[in-house]
Amino acid sequence: MVSNRATSSWLYRYVVLPLGQMFVFIVIAAVIMTAFAYLLALFFPTPRPNIILADQIGRQLPGMIISGVTIGFVYAMIALGYTLVYGVLKFINFAHSEIFMFGGVVGFEVLRRIADAGFVASWSPLVLVVVVVFTAMLCSGLLAVVVERVAYRPLRGAPRLVPLISAIGISFFLADFVRAFEAVTRNAFKLTYPVTTIPALSTPISFTVGQAQINLRITSLIVIVAAVLMLIALNYFVNGTKLGRGIRAVSQDMTTASLMGINVNLMISLTFFVGGSFGGAAGSLFGMNVGTIDPFVGFIPGIKAFTAAVLGGIGNVTGALLGGLMLGMLESFLNGLLVYFPAIGIRYTDIFAFLVLILVLIFRPSGLLGERVDEKV
Repeated sequence: MVSNRATSSWLYRYVVLPLGQMFVFIVIAAVIMTAFAYLLALFFPTPRPNIILADQIGRQLPGMIISGVTIGFVYAMIALGYTLVYGVLKFINFAHSEIFMFGGVVGFEVLRRIADAGFVASWSPLVLVVVVVFTAMLCSGLLAVVVERVAYRPLRGAPRLVPLISAIGISFFLADFVRAFEAVTRNAFKLTYPVTTIPALSTPISFTVGQAQINLRITSLIVIVAAVLMLIALNYFVNGTKLGRGIRAVSQDMTTASLMGINVNLMISLTFFVGGSFGGAAGSLFGMNVGTIDPFVGFIPGIKAFTAAVLGGIGNVTGALLGGLMLGMLESFLNGLLVYFPAIGIRYTDIFAFLVLILVLIFRPSGLLGERVDEKV
């Protein structure tokens, strides 16, 4: 009886609760953006001749929600790298965007070499995805640990501006290093994932919702499922394991944690590894979904993921998830709506995304789920 209760409690805390949070966040983001879209249609019913905005919203709504959830989970996974490092060391690892890019490049190299070796036809698509994502996670996590050891640990006692400058330097170095590597090995910077050669990954699922015809890309579904599974695993790791408790103890008080026998350097390296592995997974999933990446692809998603982390509450893991889904939904709806406003266009989507960052920093610097904490003395 006690065992059944313990199992039920474990499932609720580490599976049902995080799944419920994700579902609630998706619903909240979808409802807010749907209300915003129809409010826009109320003020601008016919933004272009023969275009009734409300009818277009009804047709595109399911697709915009699916696209928003997909890109939102990518932003959330990248944002977790920012928020984990900030929670422990209280500084922003701006090199994390290049960790994301590195994961995308590693994913491309692995899938490209598997395709060149002729194994694509004989391997299960699920095995291909697992191998690509796991390899990208491992390589990006190890790279993040190396970056911490080389660029951040020697500067741990320095003013906060110093490691920030170091992070920017590492960011430029990684981008140019990957560009040089690809120039030497492939003589190309635009790297195209060979997803089109895999019918199981390139053939969309078609279905109808009301009057809307939806073509769900398999890669989008893979992004959502993989992100959900990894976020559940992260929730268990942080809250249910001894190593996770060690990381939380170091984030609370590094000095006291060391006095209690916790290896602070190990916990910090582990934090970078976990954050980097999530960035690498996001990079490989992003590459499979978008199709083409380059050594500079990490900048815009990295800045948007940082915006998502600030929106949800920097240092708050749940806040990173909320911020990523909110920002992804905002971007998806704007991409779907601004096309009907020729004077603006979808090129202005990024302006609205960064406007969110400015407004959050002005009116609620602690983020939606963050808490204002008094400075310790």
